[in-house]
Amino acid sequence: MVTVTTDYELMVIFDPTLDTEAVEQNLSRITELIAKSGGKVNEVDKWGRRKLAYEINRRLEGFYAVLYFHAPPAGLDELRRVLKISDPVLRHIIIRKED
Repeated sequence: MVTVTTDYELMVIFDPTLDTEAVEQNLSRITELIAKSGGKVNEVDKWGRRKLAYEINRRLEGFYAVLYFHAPPAGLDELRRVLKISDPVLRHIIIRKED
């Protein structure tokens, strides 16, 4: 059986009060979730702290990171669920890359 995977980009904005170690732990957790679903992270691009376009949860800044990965589409549901309930995550978006 062949598993079909698709390329995705995940942008995640973490709470700016997190230290570098906490951000790394959260990124590792996300990477592990992607791997559990049968995917593979190709690259993690950490943008660092940036000003938000608008206030989120009384925060004016956030720590931005973009993950480039491929995974089976069925595995994204669990990733979305975990990101939605994670306190350190202010916002996230998953985008399917065009072929």
